[in-house]
Amino acid sequence: MAVKRTRESEEMYLETILLLHRTKANVRAVDVCEELGYVKSSVSRGVNLLKKKGYITIDAATGDIEFTGAGREKAEGVYERHKVLTAALCKIGAGKELAEENACRIEHVVSDEMMSVFKKFADNEE
Repeated sequence: MAVKRTRESEEMYLETILLLHRTKANVRAVDVCEELGYVKSSVSRGVNLLKKKGYITIDAATGDIEFTGAGREKAEGVYERHKVLTAALCKIGAGKELAEENACRIEHVVSDEMMSVFKKFADNEE
């Protein structure tokens, strides 16, 4: 169970950093704290784990967080899963807010094979 939680946490941080970068030129750990509503110590630990895994770099002088190539690719993949799941859930009748909330949880545990099914369904115009 710890592996699943670690992956979910990692992916949530990556997705949050990605979305923050779309609205802010410089993203720091404090921005992640504010966005997720987490305490600074938790975000500091999470961000440092992402750095150790080679997904992000942190500017020592400014604290600015930037993606490495691998980090951006992973973050974009998580966000793509989120968008596809949200679209599929809306298509079966969920309201936008309900779909977003559930997609945020499902995106971390759904298999690649099942994601393909969701994508096919969401892209189908019927």
